[in-house]
Amino acid sequence: MNEIYSMQLILLNIGYAIHNADWNYKNVKSPFARIYLVKEGYARLHLPGNRIQDLRPNHLYMIPPFTMHSYECTNHFTLYYIHIYDNQKSDYFILEDLMYPVEIKAKNIDELLVERLFTINPDSALNHNDPKKYDNTTNLIKTINNQINRATHDLLETNGILFQLLSHFMVYSKDKYDIVDNRILRVVKYIRNNIHKDISIEELKDMCCLSKDHFIRLFKNDLQETPTQYIIQRKIERAQLMLITSDLLIKDIAYELSFENVYYFNRLFKKATGFTPSDYRKRV
Repeated sequence: MNEIYSMQLILLNIGYAIHNADWNYKNVKSPFARIYLVKEGYARLHLPGNRIQDLRPNHLYMIPPFTMHSYECTNHFTLYYIHIYDNQKSDYFILEDLMYPVEIKAKNIDELLVERLFTINPDSALNHNDPKKYDNTTNLIKTINNQINRATHDLLETNGILFQLLSHFMVYSKDKYDIVDNRILRVVKYIRNNIHKDISIEELKDMCCLSKDHFIRLFKNDLQETPTQYIIQRKIERAQLMLITSDLLIKDIAYELSFENVYYFNRLFKKATGFTPSDYRKRV
């Protein structure tokens, strides 16, 4: 997995929160990942597919980016929270391209790492517990800029800790797609690493030395969608990140992702998300 060397994780927030039946927020969906280290009490996490995850002391929990979830807290509950952004300039999105366990047992080293991360990032705590107050375009851009302009030694230690914590989840991670054919796997990796380019079916089927029809059929067998559908969905996901974490004009985002024109981009974006790009940016 050589793509790891080109990754850049950015710490958005870390803090220690004390709740007393006041951590109850529904339908939270963010462009960054969350890691929790529970210290005391009990709460619940509601995840897609009607899955309910109990949050228990001395355990770590991870919520990947763009995962719809809700919180339920009816008693005393304390935890460390960590918000991590996977820099969109990286070709490999480690927080999105793998399936991670939601819960793992926290070891002593995990608690020490989280406490150290908290110590060296004293100004990274949230001012509000409500995601609607901190999960917005203006706040994210400001936080990212503040973090990447910190002292080099702080960034180095912070990133080292983030990678260590993430590695403990990665031990139990799986590929997001159960791809049987190595040729299709190679194509999927190529698409993810070149999503900003204008990728043609002709180009992809030539990589596999297959006819167009045969290639499309194999691709759909493994991913349950056509190559064109897959490419468009990945481009829209990247556009969502760019809309939230940058101040680029919509036409420039369309250009960066090689859409033939901004009108075509707007139409595909609304079809995929239910919102126009401008409405999506305002809504978030």
